[in-house]
Amino acid sequence: MNRSLRLSLTAPLLLLAACNQTPAGNEQAAPAAPAATELTAVQTPPPQYPLEAACNGQGGTTTLKVTVGTEGTPTDVTVAHGSGNDALDQAAMTAVKTWKFKPATRGGQPFAQTINVPVNFPAPQVRPDACFSLDEKKPAQS
Repeated sequence: MNRSLRLSLTAPLLLLAACNQTPAGNEQAAPAAPAATELTAVQTPPPQYPLEAACNGQGGTTTLKVTVGTEGTPTDVTVAHGSGNDALDQAAMTAVKTWKFKPATRGGQPFAQTINVPVNFPAPQVRPDACFSLDEKKPAQS
């Protein structure tokens, strides 16, 4: 083999080998840890408005204390501050227990997190038609 050809093949290999070496006493930098992520709501279907509360023009806000587990589902749901109407509070809890989240992460690992979730029930502006069937079931007042 021609000496100049041998040098031209050897030089790139030596350069490549030199680039992959670390100076004595220096460690290669560890890969950067994945960035932390925040808890994100993915599926949050609204609660079913209790018919009796809607018929009575009742509304309010229920604030729930929700612990979201590492799988992204609520593991504990309690009322932090009620709306003043038990039916609204129950409807809020029932709905939120079905919600899906993308869990928060640290170092690439999901962790459980507790948040407060307000669930609003604006009082209906128009009385629902279904209220007429409830009115018929009520005993007549004297």
